[in-house]
Amino acid sequence: MSEFDEYIVNGEPGQREKADAWQTAIGLQDVDGLKVSDYLLDTARQPIEGDISIDEAQQRIKVYYETKSGHDAVDEEGDKGSANIARILSEPSFAFSLVGLTSIHRHIF
Repeated sequence: MSEFDEYIVNGEPGQREKADAWQTAIGLQDVDGLKVSDYLLDTARQPIEGDISIDEAQQRIKVYYETKSGHDAVDEEGDKGSANIARILSEPSFAFSLVGLTSIHRHIF
């Protein structure tokens, strides 16, 4: 069971899509061997629940790593990459295509 299954199974329609985007983003990072922090998981719940926007979540993650000393660089890359992917997957204009995926890769990395 994943971190966001509760939203995907029992959440409101908007929560399901947002949770799916975050879950997919985290899974894509995992495929590359990147892990995410507990901070990212806690922060990701906030836009899923509608408390903050995805842009605010990204800003919080950015500030977290700017102010945290001695953090794990793998977590930082995984967290920032996941937030970028989740934002892109949440955009209404998102589509799986070669051009779209190339553009996404440029934005993420």
